[in-house]
Amino acid sequence: MKIIYLHQYFNIPSMSGGTRSYEMARRMVAAGHEVHMVTSSRESKNESAGWKTTIEAGINVHWYSLPYSNHMTYRKRISAFLAFALSAQKKAATLQGDVVFATSTPLTIAIPAVFTARKLKVPLVFEVRDLWPEMPIVMGALNNRFLQFLAKRLEKWAYNNSNAVVALSPGMKEGIISTGYAASKVAVIPNSSDNREFQFNAEAGEQFRVKRSWLGNKPLLVYTGTFGKVNGLDYMVKLAVELKKLNSDLRILLVGDGSEKSLVVREAREANVLNDNLFFEHAIAKSEIPALLSAATMASALFIDLPEMRSNSANKFFDALAAGKPVFLNYGGWMHDLVKSNHCGFAAWQEPIELVAKQLDEKIHDGEWLTNASTAARNLAVREFDRDKLAKQLILVLDEAVEDKDADVASIAPGIYY
Repeated sequence: MKIIYLHQYFNIPSMSGGTRSYEMARRMVAAGHEVHMVTSSRESKNESAGWKTTIEAGINVHWYSLPYSNHMTYRKRISAFLAFALSAQKKAATLQGDVVFATSTPLTIAIPAVFTARKLKVPLVFEVRDLWPEMPIVMGALNNRFLQFLAKRLEKWAYNNSNAVVALSPGMKEGIISTGYAASKVAVIPNSSDNREFQFNAEAGEQFRVKRSWLGNKPLLVYTGTFGKVNGLDYMVKLAVELKKLNSDLRILLVGDGSEKSLVVREAREANVLNDNLFFEHAIAKSEIPALLSAATMASALFIDLPEMRSNSANKFFDALAAGKPVFLNYGGWMHDLVKSNHCGFAAWQEPIELVAKQLDEKIHDGEWLTNASTAARNLAVREFDRDKLAKQLILVLDEAVEDKDADVASIAPGIYY
């Protein structure tokens, strides 16, 4: 197949952020398919305008210069979404392919996806990474009723023009079929575990610790990712305060960037935990995350407690599993259920912060619990979420769409986990 792959925020391992599309696309190439990634280059304002093409692990990547960051206002972000949609439509239409595969967010990626598929007269498979427009509405990004109406219409239009849909969690599938889309045409393929790349490396972990005088051999809880409103990282400030009261030697490290970072740092300073038991570092490349997780005792995934967030498919959750690290969660949903049923971490959803601190301190100093939880995390990664396995499912979904056999792609990836 020749696959036209649309993803506005595509990352390669040398960049910070999720690399799902890179990992899936390079496996498509390895399986003998030709992949053209249409994306944006947003790291620098000094880049020349227009398009450039690079080859990344055999993927033909077409980059459109369009600055973007989590620090931008909602209005500017929406403008960036629309600007890319228009440019991507023109670019993708010049590429000849057998199938269009488009991944959100943002939902506006549906615009170039649908029109490209129509022009080329090829099937469209649409991937849903978040429940848009529910999330921007609940977070206040779309507070205009007319824009909300348009966003909901865009959502249904995207589904109705898709031969098949890929959801990143069972909850997302429920949201998709609630719009009237056929359940049999929705495959569930979550974010995945890169089990080779993230396998525990004692030497890399030790080197990471040696470079940080504040860490030594103390237990370490890490967070890697965005400092956004939806992540609610002030939770870690509160947790650090309670751990300090317990005289715990547990250290917390938050690695990343985002619009809320300066606020969280200020709260940590005011609470007298900054650089005491709570530390911050800048965002790092995806390729550096395995060493960080090898140094960690436990890894966390955090969100504010919103029903709309419970169906998320956070990369950091699957990275932690791949590294064989117990997962610390503070939200409900399918991942909370996985942690509870597989005994591979600490699910602290809706628990009082004082109790969470006490139990976390106990668990992180319990060698037997850590060993069992670590083993369970790695086993879950290998059994259910191995990237190679899930990439084969995705390729099969695309192939079924090309062969006009997409009536029951749900059977390829039903989204049932144990």
